[in-house]
Amino acid sequence: MQKTLLNILIVDDELNIRKTLGMFLETEGYKVQSAGGFKEALEECRKNVFDLAFVDLRLGADSGLDLIPELLSLSPWLKIVVITAYASIDTAVEAIKRGAADYIPKPFTPAQVKLTVDKIANLRTLEQNIENLKRDIGRLNPEMELTSNNPHMLKVIEIVNQIAPSDSTVLITGENGTGKSLIARAIHSLSTRANRPFAEISCPALSHELLESELFGHVKGAFTGAVKDNPGRIASCEGGTLFLDEIGDLPLLIQPKLLRFIQEKSYERLGESITRKADIRLIAATNTELELAVKEKRFREDLFYRINVISIEMPPLRERTEDIIPLAEKLLAFYAAGNHHPGQHFSDDALTALKGYSWPGNIRELRNAVERASILCRTDIVGIDCLPEKITGIKPAVQPGERISLEKMEEMHIRGVLQSAKSLQEASDILGVDQATLWRKRKKYNI
Repeated sequence: MQKTLLNILIVDDELNIRKTLGMFLETEGYKVQSAGGFKEALEECRKNVFDLAFVDLRLGADSGLDLIPELLSLSPWLKIVVITAYASIDTAVEAIKRGAADYIPKPFTPAQVKLTVDKIANLRTLEQNIENLKRDIGRLNPEMELTSNNPHMLKVIEIVNQIAPSDSTVLITGENGTGKSLIARAIHSLSTRANRPFAEISCPALSHELLESELFGHVKGAFTGAVKDNPGRIASCEGGTLFLDEIGDLPLLIQPKLLRFIQEKSYERLGESITRKADIRLIAATNTELELAVKEKRFREDLFYRINVISIEMPPLRERTEDIIPLAEKLLAFYAAGNHHPGQHFSDDALTALKGYSWPGNIRELRNAVERASILCRTDIVGIDCLPEKITGIKPAVQPGERISLEKMEEMHIRGVLQSAKSLQEASDILGVDQATLWRKRKKYNI
């Protein structure tokens, strides 16, 4: 891991200490500023951004202990290392209580200073990596705020705010792409469990055996391929929230185990007889009619009633016409920034087309359409020509048989298929080529 090059502030009323410590830190490659007193340190911190500050406990008539909270109020991320010739357990404890990260008694050696600074540098590197990961996650998954102008959605938001502080099981229903996982995350983030893990499992995505293992965990050798222990999602999100997406597809053999867990908060891992306990909140979602699944014996009636304590129905996007344009504009701002076109905006005819479309794929389809439009548009104005044909109802400007090259026709056809397909695999199937060939064609035409 590459070391972070820190900006360091030295606060000491002894000039020799400031010079000696400063010279050493500069030889290590760090940028150093110094201050001889309380007010001077605050002035430096207002002018510059520091990662680390060495603070002497005695600053003439002032106390370094009193300076610690003042510096942290200006720079909450600042790591403060207290230095003093009057070291004691009491002062060390008090310094830590006030926000100091470490404590070095005078006289200190270069080795002690280097060890402390390296530790702080590694910590700042980790913090910065975490912030970068958060930004990356944000770029991959645009946060859709719980805002709406639609009466049904406003009622949903009201219910979310009411139930979030409780531990009740929640069932979220609605068509695919309506934002059920968004609601589940909102409930978690507004609850008392917000600082604990949030885990999501898509029930149709895994086989029966893998789904049971993913939920409850397994021990090594429990089944073919179980080469090591797996604690399971229930254990890994202890104290937090478990979201089961499309619970209507949960296999019948697993349903009694989930019912028992909901009722007793107890379970066993696959291949193990030890009964374990877990404290988690369960949120489930489905796009199917569970009452019908109960009648058809595909879903246990007792489990249905256990998960249906509080029910939230998500309206489809076609019934939220007030929200289509605000959502589309927010998504375009997100994708335009990621594509280095921060000034992109929709033309009036594009907005009319977006609002007039029925959106059978709901918010997910809107998101895909806006992302493709942002990528394909070569100007800041995203016009109707950048939207998929099924949304605009406008046929391509060039039709087969017109006087253009086969290469150009191929490029336009590939672009059109990619616009309408839900995935690269679907596009490959439509075009009758494998994904490797499609990749080469996309590279050739800079798609």
